[in-house]
Amino acid sequence: MFPDITADLKADAPQLRGRLIANQPLAEFTWFRVGGPAQALFSPEDEADLAYFLKQCPQDVPVTAIGVGSNLIVRDGGVPGVVIRLGRGFNAIAIEEGHRIRAGAAAPDVQVAKAAAKAGVAGLAFLRGVPGSIGGALRMNAGAYGRETKDILIEARGVDRLGRAHLYPNAEMGFRYRHCGVPEDVIFTQALFQGSPGDPAAIEAEMDAITQARESTQPVKSRTGGSTFKNPPGQKAWRLIDAAGCRGLTRGGAQVSDLHCNFLINLGDATAADIEMLGEEVRKRVKAHSGTLLDWEIKRIGLA
Repeated sequence: MFPDITADLKADAPQLRGRLIANQPLAEFTWFRVGGPAQALFSPEDEADLAYFLKQCPQDVPVTAIGVGSNLIVRDGGVPGVVIRLGRGFNAIAIEEGHRIRAGAAAPDVQVAKAAAKAGVAGLAFLRGVPGSIGGALRMNAGAYGRETKDILIEARGVDRLGRAHLYPNAEMGFRYRHCGVPEDVIFTQALFQGSPGDPAAIEAEMDAITQARESTQPVKSRTGGSTFKNPPGQKAWRLIDAAGCRGLTRGGAQVSDLHCNFLINLGDATAADIEMLGEEVRKRVKAHSGTLLDWEIKRIGLA
């Protein structure tokens, strides 16, 4: 348990409208279902509430943003400071003229893909294969099946640590493979995407094919965090992991998936340390076998 800082935070921001909770367990918010608490969890009502909180929050209080927890390990010691999790005030999806879609940062990628398909907007079907929400897709240039967020983004909105709102055109996002160059303290709140005219039935068929491909090749029904490591240039992480003999490797309650060995799984009683240390063991064995050091794709936060 961390010291309760919520009373002081509320005193600093008396007009706060969102929920502020002390020592909120975070395991329930991650797909791995592991990890300790947030010292304070803040769920803002809307962008204005988020900006107000960040402006009033003392600068010596750490602030960490999380999404739906699909690509995240929260360490067992929990996360000091404030964890911000965007909710209902940030999940709207709207179809706009010119085959554009505006989506809040908390909107699940799959729901954006479905809304686009229903409206006959092509080009966003790949989001069906991206576990997570739009905020995370922006932060890590998420992609699947040959397309990435950078290919469809017009602009993104975000709020920085001082509570200032910014608009980032695609060219200013600094996109690279599984990376964007926007400062880490910026919390994305919204995105505008560009699609193209399409037939709803054809888009639905494309999404069905993506769903079938994922279910046949990935442990999507397990407690997992998606792809664990980035693909090195010109290589596939799973092939390197497999060649190093790591398929099925276990540590405590964590396992390298037998189905897709770039996925780690919580078999039921894993700790965050089990999962992270299993990942480090995989990195060690791959480095010894191939000379390639894998980079984590999964974000890891908090205290061990």
